[in-house]
Amino acid sequence: MNDAARRVQKTYLSLTLLSTLASSLIWGVNTLFLLDAGLSNTQAFAANAFFTVGQVIFEVPTGVVADTYGRRASYLLGAVTLLISTLLYLLMWHIDAPFWGWAASSAVIGLGFTFFSGAVEAWLVDALTYSGYDGNLEAMFAKGQTVFGVAMLIGSVAGGVIAQATNLGVPYLVRAALLLVTMAVAWFAMRDLGFAPDHESGAMQAVRGIVKASVDNGLRNRPIRWLMLAAPFTWGVSAYAFYAMQPYLLELYGDSEAYGVAGLAAAIVAGAQIVGGLIVPFVTKVFARRTTVLAGGGALGVSALLLIGATNSFWIAVSLLVVWAMAWSAATPVRQAYLNQLIPSEQRATVLSFDALMGSAGGVVAQPALGRAADVWSYSTTYFISGAIQAFALPFIWLARREAAPSDPIEPRRHAPA
Repeated sequence: MNDAARRVQKTYLSLTLLSTLASSLIWGVNTLFLLDAGLSNTQAFAANAFFTVGQVIFEVPTGVVADTYGRRASYLLGAVTLLISTLLYLLMWHIDAPFWGWAASSAVIGLGFTFFSGAVEAWLVDALTYSGYDGNLEAMFAKGQTVFGVAMLIGSVAGGVIAQATNLGVPYLVRAALLLVTMAVAWFAMRDLGFAPDHESGAMQAVRGIVKASVDNGLRNRPIRWLMLAAPFTWGVSAYAFYAMQPYLLELYGDSEAYGVAGLAAAIVAGAQIVGGLIVPFVTKVFARRTTVLAGGGALGVSALLLIGATNSFWIAVSLLVVWAMAWSAATPVRQAYLNQLIPSEQRATVLSFDALMGSAGGVVAQPALGRAADVWSYSTTYFISGAIQAFALPFIWLARREAAPSDPIEPRRHAPA
């Protein structure tokens, strides 16, 4: 790797570390935070669904912002929005806000994350291409996955410990402070390399052109289409499975106020993601096609969810959580590499944002429905349902495999189309 590519990698990993550390401080206690505010399970997961609604509404518009005005500008807007929305969330907790207040503030948090999704990944791929990087993309995404896991491990444990030592609101204050640091690093270190925003065309003309080209290179591109259609059955369920694990593990543990255990649940997922990222190079040597990895990881994840629903043991549930998280984290860099090598640079952020939108759309339906199922039946029942829903993604992965896309064979990196 040359010096220019190494600088790009350093910036990418630094931003991944800081943004994940800031975000994960509340991941281990967020469901408990909502329940402490007086929301029922149904309302808590409905609030999370409004976060997802915000993502669905704003994913493509913010992707267009990244492709029109620059990926750095999009990232900075995301950091500012997350800072404001985090403080708004804390205000909702202090004033015992009604449900509509939680719904609105959750949607604003979703907006903040949409400025990140697509933009960071697009920035990385373009900057690496510009810098002459000749490795495969899995290796870079796997390093990001590992750093993500390390930051999530530290942040989720710290969030649980801080909440138990003080109260459930303090992790949100610490998160706001870390977002300020993230903004400073992005301002000074992030530069749009290998991508030139179109300032000559009018704003509306540029937006229309990007959206049309993104549809042509997204949903109308058959290999990409099938993975996009699989996303609603995996992402929405995964969000529920992660957040429901906090109260479910406390239920199995037998202590509803052991916030450290709730933080530990997020830390377990983080540790599994670290391992998952580290084994990606091994996985890509064992398997010849990316769709094989995606199908295997999907099937393993479905099995883990079903077994989580079948056990009454805290430690067995924890072990199965590790399996589920490792399957997800090992497959994610492979999926990113598969998609990015099929997308032209000019529409990359928008297409990736549309892909995220498809996953978020599944969460809009799955999270409140599964939250209601938890109120009516039990958490264990919802893990059975989650496994069944995620299984619907497997036929779409098989259809993507049938397309024999040029990005399916695992081999030394080819530059994405320009």
